[in-house]
Amino acid sequence: MTLSAVAATVLTVTSAVFVAGVSPASAGTDTRPPLPVVIPAPQLMERSEAEVRVPRRARVLVDDSVDDQSRQIVVDVLRSAGAEFVDVVSSPATYDASALNVRVGLLSSQAVAADLAALGVSVPATMPAEGYLLGANESASRVDVVLGGVDADGVYYAAQTLRQLVVPMANNPDKKAIAGVRIKDYPVMPLRGTIEGFYGSPWTHDERVDQLSFYGDMKMNTYIYAPKDDAYHRDKWREPYPADALSRLAELVGTASNHHVDFTFALSPGVSICYSRPSDYEALIAKFQALYDLGVRSFSIPLDDISYTTWNCPEDLLTYGLPGRTAAAAAQVSLLNRVQHEFIETHAATKRLQMVPTEYGDITDSAYKQKLRADLDQDVVVMWTGTDTVPPKVTVAEAQRASELFGRKVFLWDNYPVNDYGNTEGRLLLAPYDKREPGLSNQLSGIVSNPMNQAAASKVAVATMADFSWNDHAYNRDRSWTQAARYLAGGDATTTDAMLTFFDLNHVAPTFGSTPWQPQAPGLARQVATFWTTWNAGARSDAISGIRPSADAIGAAPGQIRSGAADPMFLSDTGPWLDATALWGRAFDLHLDALDARIAGDVDGSNALLAEGRAVADQARAVTAPAGENRWNNLRVKIGDGVLDKLLSDIQGTLQNWS
Repeated sequence: MTLSAVAATVLTVTSAVFVAGVSPASAGTDTRPPLPVVIPAPQLMERSEAEVRVPRRARVLVDDSVDDQSRQIVVDVLRSAGAEFVDVVSSPATYDASALNVRVGLLSSQAVAADLAALGVSVPATMPAEGYLLGANESASRVDVVLGGVDADGVYYAAQTLRQLVVPMANNPDKKAIAGVRIKDYPVMPLRGTIEGFYGSPWTHDERVDQLSFYGDMKMNTYIYAPKDDAYHRDKWREPYPADALSRLAELVGTASNHHVDFTFALSPGVSICYSRPSDYEALIAKFQALYDLGVRSFSIPLDDISYTTWNCPEDLLTYGLPGRTAAAAAQVSLLNRVQHEFIETHAATKRLQMVPTEYGDITDSAYKQKLRADLDQDVVVMWTGTDTVPPKVTVAEAQRASELFGRKVFLWDNYPVNDYGNTEGRLLLAPYDKREPGLSNQLSGIVSNPMNQAAASKVAVATMADFSWNDHAYNRDRSWTQAARYLAGGDATTTDAMLTFFDLNHVAPTFGSTPWQPQAPGLARQVATFWTTWNAGARSDAISGIRPSADAIGAAPGQIRSGAADPMFLSDTGPWLDATALWGRAFDLHLDALDARIAGDVDGSNALLAEGRAVADQARAVTAPAGENRWNNLRVKIGDGVLDKLLSDIQGTLQNWS
């Protein structure tokens, strides 16, 4: 059994009862294949009468509201499902009985509403922004598939769901179909995405472009540009970006828009700002204006990781008095309200100003919070990291308390899977999003994840966070984790299993304390516990044969991932960890071989195998991460530490004390 068995079992069970929010009334008698799992999980997804076969010819009926990106996704889906000829025609257009007909448009369109009704999907009087309806049923008398969005974002998200509905035909697995479904879906949180807010080497331009495309796939709408080590974001915040940097930012803004993501530009002046000095305010506004001119419509002023025990200039002492919590809050409120009133409200199409308070990681009232609560403009969005910088959990009660303290729904800056602090040295953090309580959507304006310096490797945790922030009540960590693996594997089942084996060995989620909030290698740990229980019961050969598949899976996973992964950037990010995993898998097998030899009475052979296994384990421990990404450059990578290495050590002790 591979280490992904538990997650795969959860996935199968979830699929059998359709998805969250859908009655499984017919699950006991329905012999058709389970519906595909969609990530993020829809609010409502149920079967229609029949799947939709994809013939050689298809027609996509669109109106003017459908942007090029949404059209292209639909066309690509149909072609991937076997349609050789796809015609895109403008509404109003009637269906063609000789082709597969797909209608795409706004729910306000009479044609879209009528075709949805023909598929048994009724259009409600109101739906939340970014919502959509989707119907697919070949038995329909008119159009076979309909995608209707509340707005352009909803249309785009419907297309992203369609991408996940392509399945093998029930009676002919060599051909593809679109699953017969009726879906009503919308996000429960307005803001969903990431904040590039870590210390250490910022992402490259190509990594950011790739991330923005990924965010579109995962129905995330927010990317906050705030890399701590971008000098023009923080240390040199007053200085204009050089022309080449502005050009790259312009490309990112355009890429974000294409994927229905808001590019939020953050400027962090707190390290040196003089709140009372007009020239500093003018420098900040000039920086914002330059980005507005590139197309940015969302702005943030993070005031985190600064001190309020000193002022940066004598003018602030004269204006706000002795430094301290109340004085710092008064200065910050003055700046933020002025930016809100004089810049945000005077520039067309801008979103609400965002800010990060200096007291961002607790739920204790203070003079600082009281001042923000009383005087900060209600339109300003306040970010909060939970009860600590890296919180082991986030509960509804904690979020409600934070919202009370700041006088508005807070915006969660979740410092997972960021790996720029001491306890993450040598690690990739590949556990799924967890320990965040369902119901947070009632207390938060949204969630952004602060990812790792390794952008593509962050997709594992970020995809699962996207699932939670879209539909927190339906979130299932194991189902979501499996789907993240499947996404990176390009849908290949064998590579998905290899991914999950690798993820398990990088599952640990540290905090600033000594106890991680997610344990290391829980799948392997369960196998190890079973091994020793069986061994100690006297069934030594059974114990070895029982755990041998885990050793084989670990050893084989890196090669399978390298040959089957659909994301080359993921392979680049994880290279050293894959190298170490292959070595650990080999060392694991050699230690089991040594046990088998000893059981057979071959003491010399056992000793030789054990010595070889130790040598390979030493090679695994010596693998280092490359310089240039994390603060912890050139440190040894960690794989399954505390579980796999301890197992091998315990096997060594067993052999040394054999009787």
